[in-house]
Amino acid sequence: MSARSFANDRRVRDSDVTYAAVPASREEMSSVKCDVKDTVRRRIPIISWLPYYTWDKLLQDCLAGLTVGLTAIPQGIAYAIVAGLPAQYGLYSGFVGCFVYLFLGGSKDITIGPTAIMALMSQSYTSRLGPDGVVLLCFLSGCVISAFGILQLGFLVDFISMPVTSGFTNAAAITIAASQLKSLIGLTGGGNSFIDSIRAVIENIKDTSLWDTVLGISSIALLVGLKQLRGDRRGSWVYKIIWVLSLARNAVVVILATVLAYIFYINGIEAFKLTGTIAEGLPPFGLPPFSICYNNRTYNFGETVSELGSSLISVPLIAILESIAIAKAFAKGRSLDATQEMLALGASNILGSFFRSMPTTGSFTRTAVNNASGVQTQMGGVVTGALVLLACGLLTSTFEFIPKAALAAVIIVAMYYMLEFETFRVLWRTKKVDIIPLTATIVCCVFLSLEYGMIIGIAVNLVLLLYFTARPGVLVVEEEAVHGVRVLLITPRQSLSFPAAEYLREEVIARCESKAENIPVILDGRHVHRIDATVAKNLKFLQTDLESRKQTLIFWNWIPDVRATLESYDVSLAEHFKTSPTIGDIFIEENQVPDSVTSE
Repeated sequence: MSARSFANDRRVRDSDVTYAAVPASREEMSSVKCDVKDTVRRRIPIISWLPYYTWDKLLQDCLAGLTVGLTAIPQGIAYAIVAGLPAQYGLYSGFVGCFVYLFLGGSKDITIGPTAIMALMSQSYTSRLGPDGVVLLCFLSGCVISAFGILQLGFLVDFISMPVTSGFTNAAAITIAASQLKSLIGLTGGGNSFIDSIRAVIENIKDTSLWDTVLGISSIALLVGLKQLRGDRRGSWVYKIIWVLSLARNAVVVILATVLAYIFYINGIEAFKLTGTIAEGLPPFGLPPFSICYNNRTYNFGETVSELGSSLISVPLIAILESIAIAKAFAKGRSLDATQEMLALGASNILGSFFRSMPTTGSFTRTAVNNASGVQTQMGGVVTGALVLLACGLLTSTFEFIPKAALAAVIIVAMYYMLEFETFRVLWRTKKVDIIPLTATIVCCVFLSLEYGMIIGIAVNLVLLLYFTARPGVLVVEEEAVHGVRVLLITPRQSLSFPAAEYLREEVIARCESKAENIPVILDGRHVHRIDATVAKNLKFLQTDLESRKQTLIFWNWIPDVRATLESYDVSLAEHFKTSPTIGDIFIEENQVPDSVTSE
């Protein structure tokens, strides 16, 4: 062997024994190189699929990207309005994520951009800090999301249960739809919360605009009708046209409404309330605003962070939850790297803030359109992003003629389909107690705020979780054993932790006191896979309590790990473990019958 092979050998002498470290072999060096390659492929997914990219895939991706782009443009403008931002910010937010996801994204279907929930959560900061505050929120959210990904803290999302998630989504949909009612019927002003929006509509109902109302209701009807169309991209040209119209229905409705508004405009008729002037040209590039001047007040970085407050956690968490949930929904059996999705989402928000973007995440609507369009790879997002950029540069003068009623109709219909009515029926059928956190989340999100509603929903869910942990169900069976021995069989239905320790002990004693005779107690541990020291302590107390009552305690069907924990706490408990296959055999094991046994 060469001198180089032994260069890194280490010898450690301990007493009379010499330990020689094994030199790194070629196989080990090869394994290290493979690990590095796998890590690079995992963190930059484009490396894995780009070598196998074909012209056929490019054609499919272009078609899907164009279709999604026709949805992304009107939605982006609409969501900017929901956030209280100038309409062009919706376009600024719609392209960076597409390009970033090309390199870092792990799902071919996901489209990152502005969403209704992100817009609603940004809304309050627009009024307090202006557009600069929302751009900084985008940057800081991206930093937090990236930190979550680097530290692999995605498991925190697991603490947000399905009822809470569904409640949050339903509440956001209700609030956003309510905020668009005034635009749908041509009213101005009004608040953005649910109560303020409804109050504004009721108080100003006499000022309703007939033309805006007709256009808004007609747009809703057309959107719903186009959604019901059943085309097929693989069928005849007629079915292909129907399929395109159905997928691009938002763009179709907005384009028709814009053309109608323009016709009225050139004829000197101001029938509709329009979006108004949109800043022309590509988005400006620059650092996020770390110092903000708004409403004649200057905020330094620390003051801005203080103003953003809890949103620096709630916005990233909701963005992660929304994006990963969508990725899982469209994974279709493929593995999902949640860490990679967070890194991609974080980078999208960080880089997006350099182009005046508001916070972004995965969009369910656009992802569904992408999937239905037959997208093959993440390259489809590049076409979408390019189309949004093209709209920024060339079409902004046209966007000023978009009627607000048409955009309101797009948002309201999207929110209607975001409502999860089925959740109530599913929870009622499966586990009714889950309706409590669902209802609490919806009510608090609608009448307080999304952040507080989410926190309260999680808190209610955790309280219920702790309650059921502290009160494990027990199955009590009194039966005749093979040898005529009456026993009290108690079976915990789950693993035991310290909140349940005292409850289990009290439950067993209460059952024993309800019997006229002192019969043996058998604790069946078949469902108990873990206990802690507090449970072990209380089980020892239980054994002592039963001994004072002249009753025998028997541990039956306990797994070795749990048995070891109990014996480590008190070795005397070892004699109470029985391994008999049946209850009847317990009392003839080792030819012993407990003194406390009373035969019939």
